[in-house]
Amino acid sequence: MSVVTEFKEFVLRGNVVDLAVGVVIGAAFSGVVKSFTEGVITPLIGLPGKVNLSTFHYQVRGSDFLIGSFFNSLISFLLTAAVVFFFVVKPLNWLMTRKKTETPVAPDTRECPYCLSKVPLAATRCAFCTSELPATA
Repeated sequence: MSVVTEFKEFVLRGNVVDLAVGVVIGAAFSGVVKSFTEGVITPLIGLPGKVNLSTFHYQVRGSDFLIGSFFNSLISFLLTAAVVFFFVVKPLNWLMTRKKTETPVAPDTRECPYCLSKVPLAATRCAFCTSELPATA
């Protein structure tokens, strides 16, 4: 098999394409969350004190510490993580538990009708009381 054929098979695998689509959608969603944070959430946080949080910074000996930018990024991360958790992880976990059906395990023992001890299904006599056991169906 040639390298080109192997590469085509690799690229056209379902999980590689799904991953690429997920990365692109994630990047677009990140932009939306960042815009929402900077345009809506940050001004709401600054309303009580009438401070624009996104421009909040302080200087120490000429060095700028952009605290507002950090808070914007932190809020964006938390919003993104919350959306992924509540709209992706929780529903998938719910579906997986719902889909998971445990197959019943066939019993490999039965009770002796005389002494109520557990004996193997194939046994013809009880190992505990030595009674003759009826045949299993």
